[in-house]
Amino acid sequence: MSTPYLQKLVIIGVGLIGGSFALALRNAGLVKHIVGLGRSQENMLRALELGVIDEIAISSATALADADFVMLSTPVGQIQRVMAQIEPYLNKQTIVSDVGSTKQDVIDAAKNQLAKHLDHFIPAHPIAGTEFRGAEAADPLLFRNKHLIITPLKENNEQAINLVSMLWEACGARVSIMSAAQHDQILAIISHLPHMLAFTLMNHVQACADFDPDFVLSYAGSSLRDCTRIAASSPEMWRDICLANRVQLLAELQAYQNALTELREQLANQNGEALLSLFKNASDLKLRWTRDLNGNNG
Repeated sequence: MSTPYLQKLVIIGVGLIGGSFALALRNAGLVKHIVGLGRSQENMLRALELGVIDEIAISSATALADADFVMLSTPVGQIQRVMAQIEPYLNKQTIVSDVGSTKQDVIDAAKNQLAKHLDHFIPAHPIAGTEFRGAEAADPLLFRNKHLIITPLKENNEQAINLVSMLWEACGARVSIMSAAQHDQILAIISHLPHMLAFTLMNHVQACADFDPDFVLSYAGSSLRDCTRIAASSPEMWRDICLANRVQLLAELQAYQNALTELREQLANQNGEALLSLFKNASDLKLRWTRDLNGNNG
């Protein structure tokens, strides 16, 4: 067996994403020892029990000693605090990366807290996940055929970027590079807005004045289930993401409200042709997207 590429990997926040990254690299034979650091002792013990990590660190100092790679897998709202905690203990050659769903705010945090380490801080985001949380949700196949976006800094060391890219490719991800601004705009459209809509739809069901929500939901089928699956995601994490990307998200919310206004007007006017056109356009795009997905995963 070949020597693992990483002698020591540190995962800060051993949940769905961080835990899946650890398991995927372990399965690929690229890491020798995995250390976990997190807030919930119960979750950390479960991660140890499941073999997601090999050791629970008691502090940032012990966790980062001789670390080759540090993965920040906390909610984006905690990133700046975590960076400040680890900065005094970072070795000059230790590579630090993150998995945050927003990138401009994470980069701003890094410039504030990791100013002396920017050459080895590589911002990244895997576009993968489920509605489940914690170490128990970790899945080594989670990133297979999923996009991984790196939003590099001008200060970044090229070898560090290449290493991050190689590790994610070993997890099965398809790596691409773009600016942080472009990333945040795209993610507002394809991820952040859909989550806000799913949360809002479930709140709409709960607020229905005519019926008890549990009674209404007892009749619900796959339509509501499919539309609201992601409403079971972590409220804390999505609060932080929405606030972090609020400028882009506010613009997308306004565009969506405009589309709803048009839909309402066509319905009120009983304009069947206009409704058909709106629905057909959406259906055609969805079918084309599905065909493309099937082609990429084939």
